[in-house]
Amino acid sequence: MDECKHTHREQDEQTKLINRLNRLEGQIRGIKNMVEEDVYCDDILIQVAAVKSALDAFSTSLFENHLKTCVVRDIKEGHPEIVEEVLTTIKRLTR
Repeated sequence: MDECKHTHREQDEQTKLINRLNRLEGQIRGIKNMVEEDVYCDDILIQVAAVKSALDAFSTSLFENHLKTCVVRDIKEGHPEIVEEVLTTIKRLTR
């Protein structure tokens, strides 16, 4: 398999992923502003938890699509080493 891999995403999927990332970016900026404005720690922590949850949802969505597209394709093309890559990714995601 090529070292430099790429994934073609349908426009709808790419748009959804970008929209999620834009929301995350906005949430991070909001947390930064809260710190700069000396907002109460607990209020900031609540926002941090919301960002972590949103990032987890983004990861889950991306990983699910990866399994359904890239992994299936690689297995069909005779690249069983993709399984080791997936296992490594799962370990990283579940730390």
